[in-house]
Amino acid sequence: MKPVLYLAAPLFSHSEKTFNVELAGILSVKFDVFLPQRDNYLIVDLIAGGMSVDAARRKVFDGDLGAIQSCDVLFAVLDGRSVDEGTCFELGYAHASGKTCVALQTDPRRLLPIGNNPMLECTLTQVLQSLDEVVAWAR
Repeated sequence: MKPVLYLAAPLFSHSEKTFNVELAGILSVKFDVFLPQRDNYLIVDLIAGGMSVDAARRKVFDGDLGAIQSCDVLFAVLDGRSVDEGTCFELGYAHASGKTCVALQTDPRRLLPIGNNPMLECTLTQVLQSLDEVVAWAR
């Protein structure tokens, strides 16, 4: 049985969702990957289907939180000018829950001149910088 990995990443644009699927495929060699956009709900879809905003928020939150509680590893994508706020919460929650936290950051932009915010950096056991490093790590 493979360990369970929660893939925390932005999932709003077409390119983000496509990248997440590619990344999940790479990671699935070693892990059973929980990909929120695939394995839970997207709030925009729930609201478009008639659910109230409050109910949709709660459904997404509860589903993702349960998946983090059940995972062995949280893998966070930190790309972007600033790290996605949902990813930041997921990373912090996983760290506080004693989960192993690893990240991918291919984007050289950082908000601080010394790198990532310490509240992010200190939660991570490793930061990978390319898909090739992810492939090697997932073996």
